[in-house]
Amino acid sequence: MIDFARFEDLHIVRKIREKIRKWWNIELSYADESGYVLDHARGKIVPPHNGLCQASLGSREGFHRCNVSVERAIDAVRDQKEIRARVIESCHLGFPIVLVPVVDDEGTFHGAIFAGGFLLEDEKEARRERVLEASERLHLPIVDGQSTYEGVPVITRRDLDYFCDLLETTVEEIVEFNRALRLRESRIQELTGELAGRYAFGNIVGRSPAMQRMFSILEKVVGTDSTVLITGENGTGKELIARALHYNGPRKNKPFVVQNVSALNDNLLESELFGHVKGAFTGATRDKQGLFKVADGGTFFLDEVGDMSMAMQVKLLRVLQEGTFLPVGATKAEKVDVRIITATNRDLKEMVARREFREDLYYRLNVINVRVPPLRERKEDLPALVEHFLERQASKRGLGPKRLSGEVMARFYAYDWPGNVRELENEIERLVVLSGDDEVIGPELLETAASPYSGDGKLRRFRMKGDLASAIAALEREMIQEGLVATHWNKTKLAQKLGVSRTTLIKKIKEYGLEERGNPLEEVGG
Repeated sequence: MIDFARFEDLHIVRKIREKIRKWWNIELSYADESGYVLDHARGKIVPPHNGLCQASLGSREGFHRCNVSVERAIDAVRDQKEIRARVIESCHLGFPIVLVPVVDDEGTFHGAIFAGGFLLEDEKEARRERVLEASERLHLPIVDGQSTYEGVPVITRRDLDYFCDLLETTVEEIVEFNRALRLRESRIQELTGELAGRYAFGNIVGRSPAMQRMFSILEKVVGTDSTVLITGENGTGKELIARALHYNGPRKNKPFVVQNVSALNDNLLESELFGHVKGAFTGATRDKQGLFKVADGGTFFLDEVGDMSMAMQVKLLRVLQEGTFLPVGATKAEKVDVRIITATNRDLKEMVARREFREDLYYRLNVINVRVPPLRERKEDLPALVEHFLERQASKRGLGPKRLSGEVMARFYAYDWPGNVRELENEIERLVVLSGDDEVIGPELLETAASPYSGDGKLRRFRMKGDLASAIAALEREMIQEGLVATHWNKTKLAQKLGVSRTTLIKKIKEYGLEERGNPLEEVGG
């Protein structure tokens, strides 16, 4: 079905209607496939420039008969498979009706555009008696029927040809625009499906306990409209989580809008978020729609919200509380329905205590908190992440399968990855590029990011040898051994630091023969 209301404001359709009205005093209307006049469905009546038709549409019986006339005219062109104008003999008052069926590329009939309430010049006298008699039968409130009839719009046969051409052009534009619109909407649906698949929770790499805890929260939140605050260090993938929430949620077919609030000063940010009206400030030469309006019905992701000034926090709070905002320079508030997801790498609770962040806004944003763990807390995910990024980068460059050598992987485990997953991805990309056609990536290509650094940034003086399993075991033993020394053999504290259970840690300590002896410092040398 074609929604004619979407096409009434098309520039060419609007111009053709204006020309027809100007040249011949004739109005165009639309009817759906059942013959129902669409203006009437919206409670709108656009009478022709014809006193008899105006009186008929103002009469209950006359209004009914006008609609029946249109339905019969629609029936006459229902089986027509081409966009061609037809002149139907007459309506209930005796005026001719011109219709052009709206038929799409597949030959499906969607209704018609039509016009009536006029006379052909060579038929004016012949139709006079019939039209006036029909008006009298309806008891229309017309003082002087003859005078009213003289005021009916008249066109010549030659003009009728032009008139029909314009109607056909109008329908052709509607059909073509509808085809393009269908293609665009189909593509949007395809892209939405692709995005939903790309940002499915199952496609976020991570099987560690820390990630499983996060997934558990996401599964409970995804089907709601609750405001979500995503916390985590830079590079942990906070925007990826926000996209997953949107594209798997109830607003997935609506816009997903992103703005990093730390990227702009207050004046620019206010204009970007809320828009402005023409003349609001120097350089505001036209109205600008804000991102909140763009996101209406969808999701607005505000990144680095902890960097927002107190003044902007007040304006954001108003949107959260009332669902309204005021464009810069405007006097009338606009209303929006937007799901807010925010993210920050800062401790907002601590900022509230220091009076750097509004407490009321904090509680508005922190309805649901999703903490994305840093990579150092989930090193169990390194093999899966490495495989994922290797496959992506190799495929992107048309290269064959790639893998890291045991020594490279061991050094990856030794490094704390302060830049988190983003740093890992960049390092993998660099290694894939530099390795060329080699399948195995060796340690000679490593730079700072993948060098064997300890957690405090000091270079480790060891070199892993043997296969991957042996290298990982040696590294695991060393990490536990150094951790025990650093925590003064506090197993609970070390287990938390390593992201494992205390039971698992105790088993590993026994497995590697690291039970506490007289002076644990004697064990440091390994």
